[in-house]
Amino acid sequence: MTKPPVLIPHASGTNRDLEAAQAIEAAGGDPRIVHVDVLRRGTVKWSEHAAILLPGGFSYGDALGAGGRLALELRTWFASELSDAVDSGRPILGICNGFQALVKAGLLSGPRRPGGRGVTLTHNAGGRFECRWVTLGVEPSCRSGWLAAIAGAVVRCPVAHGEGRIAVSDSEVVDSMTDAGLIAFRYLDSGASPFPAAGPAFGEYPANPNGSAADIAGICDATGAVVGLMPHPEDHIFDWQRPSGDAGGSGLPLFQAFVEAAR
Repeated sequence: MTKPPVLIPHASGTNRDLEAAQAIEAAGGDPRIVHVDVLRRGTVKWSEHAAILLPGGFSYGDALGAGGRLALELRTWFASELSDAVDSGRPILGICNGFQALVKAGLLSGPRRPGGRGVTLTHNAGGRFECRWVTLGVEPSCRSGWLAAIAGAVVRCPVAHGEGRIAVSDSEVVDSMTDAGLIAFRYLDSGASPFPAAGPAFGEYPANPNGSAADIAGICDATGAVVGLMPHPEDHIFDWQRPSGDAGGSGLPLFQAFVEAAR
């Protein structure tokens, strides 16, 4: 069976592209890491790929805020290519910095509110960088077609971010996102049970590592093709990557679902 080619854009400072490529390869895809300057020249084209994965890391050193400059490039240089990818239903996944870039580029803006988007990513509630393992749940009601294959799955994986808190413009945004199926992942407690939905309130630290509204760890767009999350499922693909004695599912099924949607 032919392996679907998966584009992994690389910007200066990105440092999780190799882990992302390893996850795609383990899931049966053909990962291709390409610098954004090469994409801009057109030497390699977005349209030559069956899926797009924006990896984690500190693109451009987060000089304009986490994912800010990469988001600017996505809007300025690659808006047409990304629009075509979304319109064609090709799966797009953003992890950590890649998620931040998708949000700031407007591809994952949540419900539209008067004056702008209803969702953003900002500094952790605790005011510090968080690097720890969390329990992640795939929201069963998420509208993403390619995530449906693993709906309800539980994943153990790390977070590593200082600006990962999902903040909402008002208390109705979470309800709107829930009704529209835009919530893709939530942080779960140690017993793998969701926290009670509480609007913009957040669950107990450290299970919710950043204070995200309603324990939201990731979202999707209205088409369901574009998905983003703050945790790093690519860092738990093999059993040996998991801390000793730590139970919980790996992130491999997520990438298998992603690759399968690209076939």
